[in-house]
Amino acid sequence: MNTILLIAHAPLASALRAGALHVFPDAGDAVRALDVLPADTPEQTLAMAQGLLAALPAEQGVLVLTDVFGATPCNVAQRLAGGAGVRLLAGANLPMLLRAVGYRHEPLESMAQKALAGGTQGIMPVAATAPQNQSRRATNDQERDHHQQ
Repeated sequence: MNTILLIAHAPLASALRAGALHVFPDAGDAVRALDVLPADTPEQTLAMAQGLLAALPAEQGVLVLTDVFGATPCNVAQRLAGGAGVRLLAGANLPMLLRAVGYRHEPLESMAQKALAGGTQGIMPVAATAPQNQSRRATNDQERDHHQQ
């Protein structure tokens, strides 16, 4: 079974983990979170991330999810992802994480591809189904036709 390591600006990593555990309550051991605080240096963040990674069984694959490409959490994660058995995706969202958790028993590369698809497919425009906070006109409204006799 693979593990998912979330590294994101605080409190996003913990919030995403909580969302995943809401849907998959049995996945607590498979999802780890590292919230990067504003005062944390990249070196401190890297040390914390390496500690989380070292605590995982060596035979497990690790999918690292970060929030923003080019930001400190992603830059730190890139330094972790150099090793075998570690894949990195940036732009984490809850659909991506849920897909990853659902496929955590698949090979790491397959799980990463499913997570990427889940993240992109989870973004879509949604139209309102009915007007909200608008009064409806009566069908026999005569003011509207005041110009007709």
